[in-house]
Amino acid sequence: MMSKNDSKRQVILESAYRLFRAQGFDGTSMADITSQVGGSKATLYSHFSSKEELFVECMMTALQNYMSDTLKHLDASRSDPQAALRNFGTSVLNFICSSEQVEVRRLMIAEAARSGTGKLFFDKITALRAQISSFLAACMASGLLRRDDPDLAADHLGALLEAEVLEPLLLHVREAPPAEEETALAARRAVAAFLRAYAPAAAAAKVPTGPHAYLRSLPPYDL
Repeated sequence: MMSKNDSKRQVILESAYRLFRAQGFDGTSMADITSQVGGSKATLYSHFSSKEELFVECMMTALQNYMSDTLKHLDASRSDPQAALRNFGTSVLNFICSSEQVEVRRLMIAEAARSGTGKLFFDKITALRAQISSFLAACMASGLLRRDDPDLAADHLGALLEAEVLEPLLLHVREAPPAEEETALAARRAVAAFLRAYAPAAAAAKVPTGPHAYLRSLPPYDL
């Protein structure tokens, strides 16, 4: 059962999140948030040391809640990283390409330079990435992926997943979120590229010669 202190913190986060999305960072004051949740500014500051910290926590809460379930895909079957990464990737894309999360991402980018907000957000993302890195490190240790820096590999995976569909949404090139069939296909292609890049050393050593040799050397991960 949630404690009274945790319950109050949750109410603050939910109220602040609605206000930040509706009014932006500049348009939302700590006084506005206090009037929504009741109590005093002192109570608000006892939970969050600054408006910047509260803003980042608001933006991260939905992501952290969602990712706690999404990351379970990476524990499902370490013997089949392709299936685990595809399921993970599809789930991630369905979330980050939703209208609400695209709006949140735009808001975070717009406020990144303000009082260390960008660094606070990056630190939170890095903590989440560590769980993905752990899965990739286990795959590397078992020989399913070639040995490399798992943190860098996690960054590469994230970039590949976002490559097809996210930027057009952020830049208003397209307005409607992609259907699940599109995100599933984008995830399949991203994971296929990732697994080719991190193929085990034994597979990478079988490099043919002649025209298009590099392409023929890639392991046959299905699209």
